[in-house]
Amino acid sequence: MADTDLHYLELLEVGRQIQSRARSSVDVTRAMLARIEALDPRLLSYVTLMGDAALADAQRADQEIAAGRARGPLHGVPIAVKDLLWTAGVPTSHGMPIHRDFRPTEDATTVRRLREAGAVLLGKLQQTEGAFADHHPSITPPTNPWGPSLWSGASSSGSGVATAAGLCFGSLGTDTGGSIRFPSAANGITGLKPTWGRVSRHGAFELAASLDHIGPMTRSAADAGAMLAAIAGADPGDPTAVPLPVPDYLALMTRGLTGLRVGIDRAWTLERVDAPTRAALLDVLRVVADVGGVVQEIQFPDAEQVTQDWAPLCAVETAVAHEATYPARRDEYGPGLAGLIDVGRSLSAMDFQKMQLRRAEFSGRVHALFQSVDLLLIPAMSVAAPSVELMSKFGEDADLLAGMLRYTCPFDLTGSPTITLPGGQTADGAPIAFQFVAANFAEHLLVQAGWAYQRVTDWHRHHPAL
Repeated sequence: MADTDLHYLELLEVGRQIQSRARSSVDVTRAMLARIEALDPRLLSYVTLMGDAALADAQRADQEIAAGRARGPLHGVPIAVKDLLWTAGVPTSHGMPIHRDFRPTEDATTVRRLREAGAVLLGKLQQTEGAFADHHPSITPPTNPWGPSLWSGASSSGSGVATAAGLCFGSLGTDTGGSIRFPSAANGITGLKPTWGRVSRHGAFELAASLDHIGPMTRSAADAGAMLAAIAGADPGDPTAVPLPVPDYLALMTRGLTGLRVGIDRAWTLERVDAPTRAALLDVLRVVADVGGVVQEIQFPDAEQVTQDWAPLCAVETAVAHEATYPARRDEYGPGLAGLIDVGRSLSAMDFQKMQLRRAEFSGRVHALFQSVDLLLIPAMSVAAPSVELMSKFGEDADLLAGMLRYTCPFDLTGSPTITLPGGQTADGAPIAFQFVAANFAEHLLVQAGWAYQRVTDWHRHHPAL
């Protein structure tokens, strides 16, 4: 059954209550801080809690709202951000002990824009080392609130856990190979990976510059649209942030799925996943048709080679990002991230260029698909609710890595936007998820599709018992 307690309200709902003065931001923030204090010693989703600053922000929000100066749907709402996003004066470690004392002098653009939207920043959320596959050996990974034996995802694990457990009303994560989508799927929340270039990366530690995406992790597609609207857009601090207008996602979303062409490659989508995932996807197809979507059969471009190319391509960019500290401080790195950088430093220019050409060709083929369909329907992961034990070798087992990346990293290589939505549960009650994918800069269609799906299903309102 859906839980209607304060901590599990959707971001837009608690925002409406705060902005109508039915609740105060201070009271909501205090309740969230108390819940974090009670639960996070077990869940370990936060690296740094900013309690005093959050209460000061909440008090300011209440004063502004009382004076008739409401800034928008995020005003007064407590959220949190992944610990690779710079936060002025606050430790920002990137999941790495060597950065534990780093205190930026400015906010990342995304953090600044959330503040400008009036959001209350509760703190910084745990992540894997350098935002790659594994947590640093000195860090205990966050615990999935659906069960301690379940994987909490990588690398935005803290964002997934905190949002699912009711320790914030929304969060920011990043995605280079699947790191918004994996923790969203594993923790039963909604995650939106925008088009590369839709959101500024200024003030974000890099894993791989041309693959890194910053996006919202929330309880609903509507919430994701509200957060994306706040953080998206051109930025002088990041020349790769495109100067396109940012749509009003909330105004557009009620158009829903009616008439949208939803493409599916049944062989690629249904035959390479486990039985619970397949059953959930078939049910999603039924819902899509019921709410007016037009299901079309397509053939997705062969993604096997580019999936294999993702790790070495990422490795080269990661080696560049860590040049100042690696290999000079190699003994302070964990084995997963160090191994990735070693691959990047050893790759020949000839091999790198061949992979870049394959990436460009594949991207062109994917982009061409959206001439005939509006959305793709695909899995979020090939395995429903993977266990901690299974994923313990994620960063070291090449076959496991490739299998998990099959439905995620191709869309980091193309820069395509995707939304991950809860779409079922296993026999043990763990979340199962799926993705819609859209053409570049068509995030409004993802919010529309997610909103339409979540209007007639309640998987996004199932919460862990804590």
